[in-house]
Amino acid sequence: MKIARFSHNDAIQYGILDEEENELVVLAGDPMFAGFDTTGERVPLADAALLAPVIPRSKVVCVGKNYHDHAAEMGGAAPEEPLLFLKPNTSVIGPGDTIVRPSLSERTDYEGELAVVIGRIAKNVKAENAQDYVFGYTVGNDVTARDLQQKDGQWTRGKGFDTFCPLGPVIETEFDPTDATLETRVNGEVRQSAPLSDLIHSVDEIIEYASAVFTLLPGDVILTGTPAGVGPFVAGDTVEVEVSGIGILRNSVRDALPPA
Repeated sequence: MKIARFSHNDAIQYGILDEEENELVVLAGDPMFAGFDTTGERVPLADAALLAPVIPRSKVVCVGKNYHDHAAEMGGAAPEEPLLFLKPNTSVIGPGDTIVRPSLSERTDYEGELAVVIGRIAKNVKAENAQDYVFGYTVGNDVTARDLQQKDGQWTRGKGFDTFCPLGPVIETEFDPTDATLETRVNGEVRQSAPLSDLIHSVDEIIEYASAVFTLLPGDVILTGTPAGVGPFVAGDTVEVEVSGIGILRNSVRDALPPA
């Protein structure tokens, strides 16, 4: 089931995507907390503006170097344990929103990723029970100011700018990460392509590891890592990240406006 968060007639609503009819079946509330009761209303998909399908309540947890080929292209071996860092929830934007390249950076990169949406309070979860805490999956782009990441020696600034965490277009509640592929395109040209089965640390292992460190809250998002092929984009580009079975996350790019 594909869940969308959308704007229609100046109201923000949630809906189940009816792909055959290209309509959104309107839900009575946020399904993470209110369940899947519907209002009886349907909204044509063409009349709705899709938003980020979730705004993390507290954090976006990210995993670095979780594909061997990406670790190699970044100049090192893959970590034996998940390499965690955080993005603030203020970095989240939705499908169709614009990624803003900050004036502080001379190189801004895409990193297409599978995103996990947590549905229940999770602390010290065992891997074999991890799926009990997953609400669903969406698509993410771990946008990175690469020069600042390298300059700082830690990743908070380079990963944390506003607009640096596009998410969408929907949350798929029934999804098998081991049987899907990820592809990133810039202006239609394929830059990244990999099966999600290439993840070094699985979704379940990541949830166990992360929940041992900090409590995961409903609505928190985990970005699971990016495959090889990361690279820069510039103003005027369009970046697409597609995960088979979920959909395409598409964002345009512009440079930050000069200070007033």
